[in-house]
This record gives sequence, C-alpha cells and structure tokens, in this order.
Amino acid sequence: MAVARKKKEIISNDSLAFLTSYINNASPVGFESSGQKLWLNYIKPFVDTTFTDPYGTAVGVINPKASFKVVIEAHADEISWFVNYITNDGLLYLKRNGGVDHQVAPAQRVFIHGKKGPVPAVFGWPAIHTRMANTDSKEQQPKVDNLFLDTGARNKKELEALGVHIGAVVTYQDGFAELANGYYAGRAFDNRIGGFMIAETARLLKQNKKQLPFALYVVNAVQEEVGLRGAEMIARRIKPDVAIITDVTHDTTTPMINKIIEGEVACGKGPSLAYGPAVHNKLLNLVQDVAAKSKIPVQLRAVSRSTGTDTDSFAYANDGCPSVLISIPLRYMHTTVEMLHRSDIESTISLMYDTLLTLTPKTNLSYL
Repeated sequence: MAVARKKKEIISNDSLAFLTSYINNASPVGFESSGQKLWLNYIKPFVDTTFTDPYGTAVGVINPKASFKVVIEAHADEISWFVNYITNDGLLYLKRNGGVDHQVAPAQRVFIHGKKGPVPAVFGWPAIHTRMANTDSKEQQPKVDNLFLDTGARNKKELEALGVHIGAVVTYQDGFAELANGYYAGRAFDNRIGGFMIAETARLLKQNKKQLPFALYVVNAVQEEVGLRGAEMIARRIKPDVAIITDVTHDTTTPMINKIIEGEVACGKGPSLAYGPAVHNKLLNLVQDVAAKSKIPVQLRAVSRSTGTDTDSFAYANDGCPSVLISIPLRYMHTTVEMLHRSDIESTISLMYDTLLTLTPKTNLSYL
C-alpha cells in the first residue's frame, strides 16, 4: 500500500524565526520604523529594489520596469497608547493610539518608548479586595481615564531621568508563542501577519524563479489603525492597476461573537474572501477560481459599506483600482493574545502566490 506523501510546508525555519522577531518587535501607529527596518532587511533578497515614503510605508518591487502594476499589501502598525499626563507622584495617564481595548489593559506589562529607549512599566489596578470594599457603589470598571502606568518612579524628575515624556508611545510586552495543534498567539498579528505573508509570497516567487509579466509592488503600509492613512498615501504614489490586500478578520466561532451579525469564519478552515462594494467582483471571482483550482479552502463573508481595511484606500484611489481582500481568521483581535492557525497562514500565502501566477495585464477586469 502506498504511503501518502506529506504536503511540503511553506513556512521554513528561517521564515518562522523572522516571524517571531517581527511579532516581538514593537511597531506602534506612527512609530513603525523599527519594524519596517526588520521587514525590509528580510525582503530585500527577494525583490529587485525597495523604497519608502515620507511616513514610513515600505515597498519592495519585483520587475520594476514593467508598466502594468500589481500590489500585494498589508499594514505594519499596531494599536498602542500615548503618554498624556504625568502626576507629581510619577504615575502616567494615557490616550489611545488606534483602537486599543481599555478593558484588557489592567495588570498588563508594557514598554514606554522614551527618548532613552524602552522603559518597562505596568498598568496598575487596585486589588479586588479594595474594589469591592465599598458596598454603596458599583465596582469600578477600567476606563481610559482611570487607567494608569507605574514604572517604579515616584516623581516626575525620576521619569525624566528615564527618558519618559508626554507623547511617548506605549506598547504591550507580550510576544510570539506557539500553542497546541498549530496555533500561534501574540500581540500585533493584526496585521504583522499580513506583512509576513506578503514577504513570504515574494520569497516563493524568487525561490521558484518565477517571471511575472507585470511589476509587483510588495507594500507594507503604515497607519492603518487610525484611518487607512498609509495606504491612502502609497496608493496615490504607485497608481496600481490591481491590488490584493491581506488583513485579519474575526474567527466568529469564538464565544460572545454573534454569527448573525459577523457571519461564520473559523481558524483552520482557510482564508476568508469578502464581498462588498470596494471589492472588485471580477477580481474576486478570479481569486475564487484560483482557490478552487489549487484546492485551497476559502471562507466567504460580506462587509457591507466598507471593508474597514486598506482595501478601501486602494479601491477608490486615483481613477479606481480593482482590489480584493484576502483575510486570515483571527481570535481575540486587539488584545495581547491574538491567535491564529499555521495552516491558514500557509493557505493565504499559497492563494496570493497562485493568484499572481494567474493574473496578467490582459486579464479582463472590466464590468461592462
């Protein structure tokens, strides 16, 4: 009896080492440069040239002289906090930088990225004994205006000596971890997993010596978490003919999520393809045909008026750019323990790779 050959894994040991360091590195909104340097250093062997824009979006280009331009894109930034007010006792109060969830903050460890480098701190929170001691009032819940950081410094002067200042950005310390059954966990998989997947797509093209009939722009954009700003800028600059965007979406099998509202998407069942006005129907059909031909499982969902991702910026840029969104299912979005499945990462990379090998400048994407 013949033994079935194990499917070749896409993610190599070197790739996983890069993913680990990339997730463990802080890349907060507006301060993405250290993560972008890591990403550019990794992708440079797989592309012909690279460039960055004034706000830090990083781009690798394959076949740059071709006139027809295709983008594969992710965003590099992660949600974070800003130091907003420092008390005389050396405690720090904050403002959001992106859609950070205040309810998961109490008792978390963080880094304050000051002028002298990262300063470790904690979100202080009163013990349950003290919070429940006053029976005349409801137990206090975490809110932006009652959350504070404690570095161990006990006055402003000690904080200044550490390099902490108003406007310093704050990120959680939690990093990459491997869990059971092919799951990974960490902060900022939204959307550094996308940056990893587009880099791996470029690596496979180089490794397999594929010649594309168009220029491929591998784009890692900044400032998605505050309104898709990086994508908006780089779309105007590149003026692509086609854009393939990758981001995360909710695993709706997670407890407390309403499938009637969010649809049905689960980790381990393949990338999710979205229907919506910004998503180009003919390009979406092409991606679905590629998935069927390559036997890549996909899940479908609807996104109503906007995708909430960089797809919107590319689709409506310039004179309009046919754009498609390929999302990877994620549990616990915008927490320190975002969780996804290795098989979905590999399937998403495969789907982008096979789509690029199918697409040509002559592909008919006209609606009429």
